[in-house]
Formats: sequence, C-alpha cells, structure tokens
Amino acid sequence: MDYKKIGGTIYARFDKDDEVISGILNICKKEGILSAIFSGIGGCGEVTVSTYIPEKNDFIPHNKTGLLEMISINGNISADENNEIFEHTHAMFSHLENGEVKFLGGHLTKAVVSYTAEIEIRPAQEGVIRRTQDELTGITVWKL
Repeated sequence: MDYKKIGGTIYARFDKDDEVISGILNICKKEGILSAIFSGIGGCGEVTVSTYIPEKNDFIPHNKTGLLEMISINGNISADENNEIFEHTHAMFSHLENGEVKFLGGHLTKAVVSYTAEIEIRPAQEGVIRRTQDELTGITVWKL
C-alpha cells in the first residue's frame, strides 16, 4: 500500500494481498484523522460482506473468494470520546458465476486485494464526528 496527500485529500493505492479496511484505518491513525469519508474501486480475491439483522442485533456474514470486481466502496471514519476511530463501510462487488455476472454487497468487514484498489479518503475539514449508542436501535450512530 502507498498513499499521497494532495491538499486535504488522501489518495491510497492498495496492492495485491493488502487488506483494505485495516489499511484505511492505519492511514487515518498515522495521519491523525478522526473523521472522514472514503470511496474507491478495485479488484479483490477475498471479501466478507454482512447483512445486519435488527431483530438479532447481529450480522450474517457472506464470504466470497475468486475474481471480485470492487464496483464501489463507500464508508466513513468517526471517533469515540477517547478518540478511538471506527469505520463503517459498505461495498458492492461483481463476479462471474457459471458465466453469468452476479453481485454481492453489504456491510464490508474484509476485502483482500487481488491486483489493486484505489481509495480516496476525505478528512473532515473542521471538528470531529463522534459515535454514540442509539437507545432505540441498540447500534452506534453518529453523534451530531
């Protein structure tokens, strides 16, 4: 993985066998970023996306390996009161199954690059977006 800052934006290139989510978090920690949004494209060989089941307050993971085109990755970085950063990421992938194009998307927890991924990280210009526990749903959400 390598990255470059241009203005306030970070452009990151992930290489074969790099894990995207941990790489984004590492860049943010290194650069002192507490709040940001990010997006990108690329190709992966192994991914885990999950579907949230509110009734169970849990996720069902969907693991997939093979040639997976990362159509889109979108996410955000926010911090708790102790400045511990968290990511929330969704992604969409396409792949061939018996010669037919199929899609897999949802909450992304793992994405291992097969050839490259290009991610743009846009830090908040001022302030910090914090996280808080939502009493109604039981999940953590932005504290605005």
